[in-house]
Amino acid sequence: MTARAADRARYDRATAQLDAPVAIVDLDAFDANADDLVRRAGSKPIRVASKSVRCRALLERVLAREGFTGIMSFTLAESLWLARSGFDDVLLAYPSADRAGYAELAADPKLAAAVTVMVDDPAQLDLIDSARAGGTEVVRVCLELDTALKLLGGRVRIGARRSPLHSPAQVAEVARAVARRPGFRVVGIMAYEGHVAGVGDAVAGRPLRSRAVRLMQAAARRELAERRGAVVRAVREVVPDLEFVNGGGTGSVQHTAAEDAVTEIAAGSGLYVPRLFDNYTSFRGRPAALFALPVVRRPGVGVVTVLGGGYPASGAPGADRLPVPYLPEGLCYDPQEGAGEVQTPLLGPVADDLLIGDKVWFRHAKAGELCERFDTLHLVEGDAVTATVPTYRGEGQTFL
Repeated sequence: MTARAADRARYDRATAQLDAPVAIVDLDAFDANADDLVRRAGSKPIRVASKSVRCRALLERVLAREGFTGIMSFTLAESLWLARSGFDDVLLAYPSADRAGYAELAADPKLAAAVTVMVDDPAQLDLIDSARAGGTEVVRVCLELDTALKLLGGRVRIGARRSPLHSPAQVAEVARAVARRPGFRVVGIMAYEGHVAGVGDAVAGRPLRSRAVRLMQAAARRELAERRGAVVRAVREVVPDLEFVNGGGTGSVQHTAAEDAVTEIAAGSGLYVPRLFDNYTSFRGRPAALFALPVVRRPGVGVVTVLGGGYPASGAPGADRLPVPYLPEGLCYDPQEGAGEVQTPLLGPVADDLLIGDKVWFRHAKAGELCERFDTLHLVEGDAVTATVPTYRGEGQTFL
């Protein structure tokens, strides 16, 4: 029996009394992935990206482990909810226009001490001030650096379009604008190198593209390490007591941790290891988050139909954004139908071994987005479900 076949047997036994659709997290794999992230980060702490987990119980589990500290959140409403729930170090990774949230933040000393907001434009300070509604608490601010690699004088750009702040002078100028403004304090710098951390460099069947990606990423790492160090030096001239410099992502943990200027690493997807992380040479994780759909039809030889399945991931549309049939091995989508809204046909000789009611296990393309489809996660240890915990959705929290 292969390792994957053994996993299927375990998951089927663990969930034998549960009707599909159902989602699980294999805690043995989850913990092993957490250990691997810590190993790759060396001595630098990991801030957990909550959008890649979206389950309070699992956030608590990983933050209880040595090597992890703090949360990187994705909306202001989520940040405040987490802070009220007892998480005392929450970095909001994206600017917000949530006026009601800012009013709540500026009026509550506990929230203001726990939550740091993201800024890359003085106009965002204007919005926060206009939303204070009399709140006088000092708002903790993190400045985001654009990590994109610019070539040919800026005519070629490789990297996500995030912050407008690219040079040390630009970041330092916004730091000065914050320092001059009553009611705000710069405490950190964040730089997410998505073109390094979030792009696979070993795509099956595409050796030339994979080599090109590796060459690009090597050049991007060199350029960013030099520029990020210069940015930190420039900002420290304005803010000598800067608390943290955050960088990285699951796919670049060890590379970012090697930079002296970086004090902490962001990662989250590496805990669940979705299918997009199969295309990396920098690490090998264990798939930990899966969902099962039930076989409801057997339309003919070599085909079964499962209920549901159309759970695409965000990003540029493409086949790599679809969940992948994982267990049993040997199933694939019908190219004429793909993953359906309410039913999905699956093809392959192994389909003939599946009976009505059997489970087919899938891996989502991305990590936390799976939790927007399920209210609960069943936590599996060995061949048993040892706990069932709510996702954000299960707690009535749908932030985006």
